[in-house]
Amino acid sequence: MSIPKPNNGTLRLGSIAPDFTTDTSLGELHFYEYIDQSWCILFSHPDDFTPVCTTELGAFAKLEPEFTRRGVKMIGLSANDADSHRLWIKDIDEITGSHLSFPIIADPDRRIALLYDMIDHQDATNIDDKGVQLTIRSVFIIDPAKTIRLIMTYPASCGRNTAEVLRVVDSLQTSDRLSRKVTTPINWVPGDDVIIAPTVDDNEAKQLFPKFRSIKPYLRLTPLSK
Repeated sequence: MSIPKPNNGTLRLGSIAPDFTTDTSLGELHFYEYIDQSWCILFSHPDDFTPVCTTELGAFAKLEPEFTRRGVKMIGLSANDADSHRLWIKDIDEITGSHLSFPIIADPDRRIALLYDMIDHQDATNIDDKGVQLTIRSVFIIDPAKTIRLIMTYPASCGRNTAEVLRVVDSLQTSDRLSRKVTTPINWVPGDDVIIAPTVDDNEAKQLFPKFRSIKPYLRLTPLSK
């Protein structure tokens, strides 16, 4: 059995997210038009009507108001057609108590999955009834300039953590808002101190962050509150 391979090169942090037009659970969608000037989370799932995927979609749907508040649109992908997605959404809402309103990409031929390298090369048993590899659990965070800012890839057996995806959005947006003069430490959440970037010298740091403190010359922390 041959494994399909992407043909457009490797996507990395800083790559421009490939554009596409596709069918979805909400009808035909042009990806760049959908994103518009927003941030976007594109995340893939192996298959409709499967247990881990159902819990994931429900969890993301419940958290959608938090993403919307941050100017983030969500779009899912699964290796099934749009009719299957629409039926599956009914199950997702019933099982998880969610109200899923964002689109799910129909990708039975793996066209978008190959474009974003979402195919499973690790588990050869992760296939559909035609023997074609299913998609893995990929997450892409894309900024308004269509630049890929984060890539996370999970095996099919492991469900994701929605709080971590939201935390990364908060971190990226915090850094961008301050012209990338700060970074965030391990386990950072909004309200915690941030790290002053090494590119900012102490004189500039005193102007920008009067409450900063030096732990070491290379580790300077500051609260963001005035």
